[in-house]
Amino acid sequence: MEIQYTYTIKHDSERGIWLVNDQNELVTATDILEKCIGKRVFAFDGKMGAGKTTFIKHLCEAMGTDDVVNSPTFAIVNVYEVASGNEVYHFDCYRIKDLREAMDFGAEEYLYSGNYCFIEWADMISPLLPDDTVWVKIDVQENGERILSIIG
Repeated sequence: MEIQYTYTIKHDSERGIWLVNDQNELVTATDILEKCIGKRVFAFDGKMGAGKTTFIKHLCEAMGTDDVVNSPTFAIVNVYEVASGNEVYHFDCYRIKDLREAMDFGAEEYLYSGNYCFIEWADMISPLLPDDTVWVKIDVQENGERILSIIG
């Protein structure tokens, strides 16, 4: 069953980042994970600076990581331990040139491990993604506001 949600990403210096649904209700990263129950692979789409890494950081914090969450631009994959004792895999596929390179670093093993995978620039490896991947699109509006759409 496909789900679709749209949220506005808000930000201020006191509260940090948060989401608001179309009823103007506060939505947390935990709420997003609960709506996507059973889903483990999340593919993020948005232009440079849209907030993909920031949102992934909030998802990982909601799962209880004490690790520093940052973009794995050069490492390609960062591994974080979360409160459950499981690992979360955070990919940045911006520098991936072709599918062979993704297969060489073991992308499929991560993607089908049963652990959470958060993938920035996922379109670079889309043929490898599971059929039930949740796509998270972040669109930057002219006024700087971000619209987050979740489809999966």
